[in-house]
Amino acid sequence: MKWNRAALSALPVAGIAGLAAWDLTQKKHALLRNFPVLGHMRYLLEEIGPELRQYIVTSNDEERPFSRNQRRWIYASSKLQNNYYGFGTDNNMEYTQGYPIIKHRTFADISPGTGAHTGEEDSIPSAKILGGPRGRAKAFRPGSIVNISAMSFGSMSGAAIEAINRGAGLAGCLHNTGEGGLSPYHRQGGDLTLQIGTAYFGCRDDKGRFEIEKLKDVVASGPVKAIEIKLSQGAKPGLGGMLPGAKVSAEIAEIRGIPVGKDCASPSRHAEFHDVDSMLDWVELIATETGLPVGIKSAVGNLDFWHDLVAQMSSTDRGVDFITVDGGEGGTGAAPLIFSESVSFPFRVGFTEVYKCFARADLTDKVTFIGSGKLGLPGNAVVAFALGADMVNVGREIMLSIGCVQAQKCHTDTCPTGITTQNKWLARGLDAESKSVRAANYIKTLRRDLLKVSEACGVAHPGLICTDDLDILNGLESATSLRTVYGYEPDWGTPSAADKAEITRLMTSASHGKAAPVSATSM
Repeated sequence: MKWNRAALSALPVAGIAGLAAWDLTQKKHALLRNFPVLGHMRYLLEEIGPELRQYIVTSNDEERPFSRNQRRWIYASSKLQNNYYGFGTDNNMEYTQGYPIIKHRTFADISPGTGAHTGEEDSIPSAKILGGPRGRAKAFRPGSIVNISAMSFGSMSGAAIEAINRGAGLAGCLHNTGEGGLSPYHRQGGDLTLQIGTAYFGCRDDKGRFEIEKLKDVVASGPVKAIEIKLSQGAKPGLGGMLPGAKVSAEIAEIRGIPVGKDCASPSRHAEFHDVDSMLDWVELIATETGLPVGIKSAVGNLDFWHDLVAQMSSTDRGVDFITVDGGEGGTGAAPLIFSESVSFPFRVGFTEVYKCFARADLTDKVTFIGSGKLGLPGNAVVAFALGADMVNVGREIMLSIGCVQAQKCHTDTCPTGITTQNKWLARGLDAESKSVRAANYIKTLRRDLLKVSEACGVAHPGLICTDDLDILNGLESATSLRTVYGYEPDWGTPSAADKAEITRLMTSASHGKAAPVSATSM
């Protein structure tokens, strides 16, 4: 009897030990690998969360920066689970000022091919050739209108960068390296946009100054398709950065070209240029030496810079090939509260101000416009395309797709899912191979939903959705067209007639679930 009691009392211990062993060795859930046994509580709470929120805490669309409904859609999409919602919307659209409504059409001149279903491929190339208008030697048509925002190795773990880059390769989209340099984790199959920040990591000399030969070496060492000069970002516009010496490992030091164990500051502004004129000289130097399209990334604050840029591009033969406008609601970088909450315009206001500057000067056809700042959700992305974005970049959404639980610990080095940390134990929990598939699934699902909305609007491509296809609700009283709200002219926000015709041909001649092969990649 005593033996039986001892055996029975040992069963729970053995069960817990077995569960812990399974958690530590499985690769599906980073949270369980890092927090065996205890991590299951999170999934239990997630399971009963809707009931708890409905009766005790918050509704599905109240949480920020991403609501429960938004996170659930990303999680389900990345796992190829059912991402539909039943019983109608729980958004309070009747009383939400500024709620966008997409106006579907009963009839249309163009009949897009039937879109792909879950698990099938939807390739949606850009309507514009990147670098084509300025005759860059390596101009190309991006194969995806949805690409991955700048996030550096150092701020993110190697496993997270590897998972995202592999996912980019599987989804056929571009992956921005971030300003921290091109690491081995960026070389896992995905094409790259190389970002150059104010500290010139990876392409600097011993004194921290930019060195063109080092840049050319970096470009030659990986699948770099374009170069982005970072002026500022929505998460912390106009603010430099500091990587503490304790985080500067030998690996990070080698990639960034900085001393091991010493604090490394990123200035708030560039040392290689001091105004638009000298910036464009630098842009043309890089484009000439590398042959790649060169663009800029910036949040939008004072508009003098943009007016000057338009004036210089109108009166000279110099210019940027693309502009990434980052909304103030962006959040892939930690920042002082005042910067994250009050510095720079949110995406819709900032983007439209920039686009109108170029539209008035008849320059929009010469530039590829890229939007970022919570645009990885279909509704937000549709608005961005209608306002004139040619492509969108996703940051936090791709993090959610590989396991982020919105713990908001990004700046503490204690990210529980191993994404934004250099802690080896926590990073170990993230299995790059399995998470890469989820990242790719999310990108493909977002593209598929955008194509479905395009079909509802009677056009063949998301870039052809215009400002008259959306209205902004004014509560229950009325609705105003997106064009009127943001002061657009009737022909603003869409590509040129030639680009429209070509992208329509590509999309409508596609076989089921796919886009046709892209046209020539140079002008």
